[in-house]
Amino acid sequence: MPRTGGTRAPGSGGLSLDLDKDTGVAVLTLDRPDRLNALDLTTAAELASAWRAFRFDDTVRAIVVTGAGRRAFCTGIDRSAEVPQPNSPYMVDDPLAVIGPKTNGLFKPVIAAVNGIACGGAFYLLGEAEFVVADEEATFFDPHTTYGMVSAYESVYLAQRMPFGEVARMALMGTAERVSARRAHEVGLVSELAPPGEALTAALACARVIASYPPEGVQGTVRALWQAQEATRAAALAHAPQLVSLGNLPGQRQAELFAARRPGFRLR
Repeated sequence: MPRTGGTRAPGSGGLSLDLDKDTGVAVLTLDRPDRLNALDLTTAAELASAWRAFRFDDTVRAIVVTGAGRRAFCTGIDRSAEVPQPNSPYMVDDPLAVIGPKTNGLFKPVIAAVNGIACGGAFYLLGEAEFVVADEEATFFDPHTTYGMVSAYESVYLAQRMPFGEVARMALMGTAERVSARRAHEVGLVSELAPPGEALTAALACARVIASYPPEGVQGTVRALWQAQEATRAAALAHAPQLVSLGNLPGQRQAELFAARRPGFRLR
C-alpha cells in the first residue's frame, strides 16, 4: 500500500491511505461508499496488511480509521463475498477475525471516526480502537439475529465497551432498533460527539495531539490499557468460532431472511 505525504492515495482494493509525515498521523479509509463500506475479502486482507505495516513504520505514530462518504462507516462483510467453510463445527473461517489492529499486533493508538451507519462487522474495528469519535447523526446496530446468525465476536468486543444490558439489547434487537450517537455516547461506546460531517476532523485533532508525544510512552500506555482486559477478551473470543458455526442458519436461509427484510426501525 503506498505511503503519501498528505494526499489521498487509493490502495489496490477498497482501502485508501493518507499519511501526513509532518504530524505522524495516518488515515485509513474504507473506500467502498457504493457498498456502504462493506468489506470484501480484498479489503479485509488489505486492512490486516496495513496494520502489520504500521508496526514497522516509525513515521506513523497515530492512526485514524474511518469510512468514505456520509452514509456509513462500515456495514460488516459484503454479503456478496463467498467464504467457503470446512464441513465441521470445530473449524471456522472468518475473514473479519483478523482485520483489527490489536489482532495484528499493532499497539500504536487508533481512533475510529464514524459517520453514518456502523453495524455488524464494523465492531471488529471499533472494538480494537482506543476510542471512537462519532458524527451526531451516526447510528449503531447489530443485524445478526434478524438474519439467523450468532452475534459472537461483535458482542464480545462491545462487552468491553458498554454495560451488559446495552450490549444484550443491541445484539438481540437486531435490525428493529438503531442506537443513536447520543445514546452510544451516554453508554460509553463513543467518547466524543462531533457536528454532522465533522467526525474525522475531531478524530484527527486528537490523533495529532497524541502523535506529538514521545512514542515510547504512548505505545506503552496503549499496551497497558489492552493488557488490563486481554485475558477476559481472549477467553471469550476463543469460544466465538464454535458458537457461530453451531448457531448460524445455513447460508441459503440467511439469504432468504435478508431478502425478506422489512424496512423501518426504532431509533433510541
